[in-house]
Amino acid sequence: METTGLLLLTLAQSLALPLSTGVGTKEDWLTAEKYLRRFYDLPVGLQGAGKSSDTMKQKIREMQAFFRLEVTGNLDSNTLEMMNMPRCGVPDVAEYNHFPNNLKWPTTNVTFRIVSYTPDLQKSDVDRAIRNALNIWSQVTPLTFKKVHEGIADIMIGFGAKEHGDYNPFDGPNGLLAHAYPPGKGLGGDTHFDEDETWTKDSNEYNLFVVASHEFGHALGLSHSTDPGALMYPVYAYTQGFPLSEDDIHGIQALYGPNPNPPHVKPKPVAPNRCDPMLTFDAVTELRGETIIFKDRFYWRLHPQLPDPEQTLIKSTWPSIPKKVDAAYESPEKDLVFIFSGIKMWALNGYTLVEGYPKYIHKLGLPRSVRKIDAAVHIRETGKTLFFTDDEYWSYDESRGRMDSAPPRSIENDFPGIGDQVDAAAYHYGYLYFYHEHIQFEYSFSARKVLRIMRTNSILNC
Repeated sequence: METTGLLLLTLAQSLALPLSTGVGTKEDWLTAEKYLRRFYDLPVGLQGAGKSSDTMKQKIREMQAFFRLEVTGNLDSNTLEMMNMPRCGVPDVAEYNHFPNNLKWPTTNVTFRIVSYTPDLQKSDVDRAIRNALNIWSQVTPLTFKKVHEGIADIMIGFGAKEHGDYNPFDGPNGLLAHAYPPGKGLGGDTHFDEDETWTKDSNEYNLFVVASHEFGHALGLSHSTDPGALMYPVYAYTQGFPLSEDDIHGIQALYGPNPNPPHVKPKPVAPNRCDPMLTFDAVTELRGETIIFKDRFYWRLHPQLPDPEQTLIKSTWPSIPKKVDAAYESPEKDLVFIFSGIKMWALNGYTLVEGYPKYIHKLGLPRSVRKIDAAVHIRETGKTLFFTDDEYWSYDESRGRMDSAPPRSIENDFPGIGDQVDAAAYHYGYLYFYHEHIQFEYSFSARKVLRIMRTNSILNC
């Protein structure tokens, strides 16, 4: 019987890990061998072969491909960092989007029983989270779930710490949060949650509904998805609303078929493809030497030591920020990044939200008629921040903390060649970069003219 679990970690944890600079040591290769034996079927007989093994390099390539890292076959810093993250105990590569042999329940009437509860939540909150988590799968399939209070159910649910009776021990706080077994007899379908975690019904710590929804996907026959926007992606991310993506729905319906009387549900959007030639950006900002690019519910993180951009859900890093960002900019003098959504703004110190936010954008001096900021960019040499709204822009003096007295100016007149609309903007070494639709303009601030026109996603190594 295979087991499955959840690679449940927050981006905040991953960002707290320093980028490895000393890969290739004996300890690094021992870590890689252990990891690849457990999750990518590296033969035990290759222990100690290290980088000299072609099989070892092939297994590294498989692991890099799954996590959408640069596929080199080398034990680079990003690969080793991923290997050192807490994760689940099932191999990552599986057939299609569900377990090999299409394991599924032979009936659409599945029973469940909650055998034990967590003291972190009231019993009624646990009941509600479990029921709601099962219901998201019944909304898109013919499956129905019946709760029983005694005897053996198809899905037996409980909380336990360390070794908890199935010879598949948990590892303490913040590592493996839960695991579930695929459909079948005995342990089949059983779902266990690590009691060493703190379970919540909001964005704090680990949300039981979100984790349970993922685990029940496994209990119904699904494996991990490689789509970062899918519920079945092996990385924990707090989310609100209907949690299933098109990929999740496609996978579960391949096993059980669609709901004959489907309710109206709106799947989560597919994660944007950074090399889509028609890609557009929502916002771009610097953050302590990194570049952060927002698109839909996701952002890309570009770092000089990262060969490829990292894509992450906004909610997995900043649960209280809306899942759609309109504009963002960094004020290096204040060591703050400001994020805008609608008529509100948030401030970040590093990756930490600053207390006292959100605030209304009108506190900046914008008139009440402005309901959103399309783009924002800070010019370090002048100390000014430019806010773009529709076909105009405003100038804000960071040192004085107020708008310049002049009325808003025309984008088209002051930045000839870029048009009259801006989706996102950035500033590097005397050059402004304006993004509109799938086009990027490199604009000389001193010469006041467009120097180059590129695709928007050229910044993403595409």
